[in-house]
Amino acid sequence: MGRQPCCDKVGLKRGPWTIEEDHKLMNFILNNGIHCWRTVPKLAGLLRCGKSCRLRWINYLRPDLKRGAFTESEEDQIIQLHARLGNRWSKIASHFPGRTDNEIKNHWSTRIKKKLKLLGLDPVTHKPIEKVEKNDGDSSNKSNGDDQQQGIKLDDDEKVEGIELSLDETNDLFNSYQMLCESFDLDSWLNQDAANNTCSSSYSMEESSNKSSTGETNSTIGEDSLKQWVDSVDSFLSWDSFI
Repeated sequence: MGRQPCCDKVGLKRGPWTIEEDHKLMNFILNNGIHCWRTVPKLAGLLRCGKSCRLRWINYLRPDLKRGAFTESEEDQIIQLHARLGNRWSKIASHFPGRTDNEIKNHWSTRIKKKLKLLGLDPVTHKPIEKVEKNDGDSSNKSNGDDQQQGIKLDDDEKVEGIELSLDETNDLFNSYQMLCESFDLDSWLNQDAANNTCSSSYSMEESSNKSSTGETNSTIGEDSLKQWVDSVDSFLSWDSFI
């Protein structure tokens, strides 16, 4: 729930205060003191809101109100308090008797803030503007450097993956070659040819001559089959890709 309004604001007067209204408010407060601001307009005979009466008294009509321009010492004190308290104008105004928070805020916005910018100071942080910009630039450069390092790391990872793929292909080719060599029994194949030649020697000279020619043919066929096996191995295994 929000705060209850001070009045209905129906039939109340708005706009600048007149001299007659100021006299009514001053006479009532000086004679009766400050009561609940919601009842002050009715008791003082004013068609104003209670909040409007309070602001008019605090900012313009109270006797201890200090008027006039701010001195250099007051401006320096305002700068020091703003650097410590920020935009807490009511607390800053408590250090200046006779000055209102609204008056100090307006003076800060119209003059002191511009004065700090001319001196090269940031009105919010009270630090040199160049230093603040430099810190922002360093942070942006650092982020760009991190992005570049991440890109280089990704390139290195891609190169390593390419090397691993080439090594895997080479290992597969070598294993295929080894399996092909193990599947061929060269000794049994040669022993089989020798046994065939021994059996052919027990026949007659004529038959042996015929068999010898047949043996030569068989040996030629064996050499041809061995050559075909070697050619098949060469065609199956690319020595350039293996190297």
